[in-house]
Amino acid sequence: MQLSHSQKSFLWSLPQPVYVLGFTFLTASACLYQWVDPWYMFSLVLWLSYGALLLAERLFPRREEWHLNTRDLARDTFWILGAQFLWSPFFREYYDVHIRTLFESIRESMGFTYSLDASTFGGLIFMAFIVILVMEFITYWVHRLQHKFLFLWRMHATHHFVSKMSVGRTDRGHPLEFLALNLGIVIAFSFLDASADVVAVVVMFRFTTVHMNHANLPLTAGIFGWVFTTAESHQLHHSLDYAESNQNYGCAVILWDRVFGTFSNKKSVEKIGSGTGQPLPLHQQLLLPFYSNRRLKAL
Repeated sequence: MQLSHSQKSFLWSLPQPVYVLGFTFLTASACLYQWVDPWYMFSLVLWLSYGALLLAERLFPRREEWHLNTRDLARDTFWILGAQFLWSPFFREYYDVHIRTLFESIRESMGFTYSLDASTFGGLIFMAFIVILVMEFITYWVHRLQHKFLFLWRMHATHHFVSKMSVGRTDRGHPLEFLALNLGIVIAFSFLDASADVVAVVVMFRFTTVHMNHANLPLTAGIFGWVFTTAESHQLHHSLDYAESNQNYGCAVILWDRVFGTFSNKKSVEKIGSGTGQPLPLHQQLLLPFYSNRRLKAL
C-alpha cells in the first residue's frame, strides 16, 4: 500500500518527539529512581544516537547532496568530542556542589526565595519545562542579536558556514560563543535555583532536540512543532537566503519566535550556508571572530 503525502508527513513528524521526549522522560526516571547515573546515560545517548542518526541519514536523507564525506565526518566528530569532554563533566561535577551554592547569597540579596526542585516524575518534568522556557527566552534574544550586529555575528558565524546539514553540525560553533552561551545557561540555572535533577533533564531535552534539528532527515514539524523547534523550522534558519536565515531563532523552543513575529513555516530551503555559500576550512572558522568587518562581509 502506497502512503499519501499527508500520511508520510504525519509519520515523519513522530521520530523527533519520540526520540526527544523518550530520552527526556528516561532521564527524569533515572534522576528520581537512581537506576543509572543520568550523566552516564547522557554520554551513552550522545554516542549511540550520533551513530544511529548518521546511519539514518544515509538510509533516509532529506537531501542527497547533504551526504557527508570522510573529512566532514572527522570534523563533526571533533566538534562533538569537544562539547562532550568540556560540558558533561562540568555539569556533573561542579554545578550542584559549587556553582549553585555560589549564587545562593546573590539570590538571597535579591529576594529570590523560590527553588525549582521536585520529588515526583510529573513535578520534575514540569520544573524542567519552566527552566526550558526561561532559558530559551534568553537564548532567543541572544541569537537574534547575533544576527543583527556584526560584532556578535563574528562569534556565531562559525555555526552558519556549513553547506550541508547533518546531526554532527549541531556542535559546530566557535569556542568563544560556546563558552559564553553555556556560562550564561549555567547562570540562568543558578538564578532559578534549579536542582541538579532538573538540570539533567533540561540538558537531555535540549541536546536531543538540537541534534535532531540538524539531522539530514525528512522530518516534519507536526504538533510537536507548535511549541518546540524541529528540523523543518531550524533548517530554514540555516538558509543561504539572508531574509530566511533571520527567522526561527529558537534553538529548542519555537514558541518565542511565534510570540515575537520571527516564525516562518516554510517547509523547505533551497540552499544553506552563509555569505558566498562556500564552506570554510577549520582554521578559518576558528579565526572568524578576529577578522576585520570588511573581510568578514566578503566571505
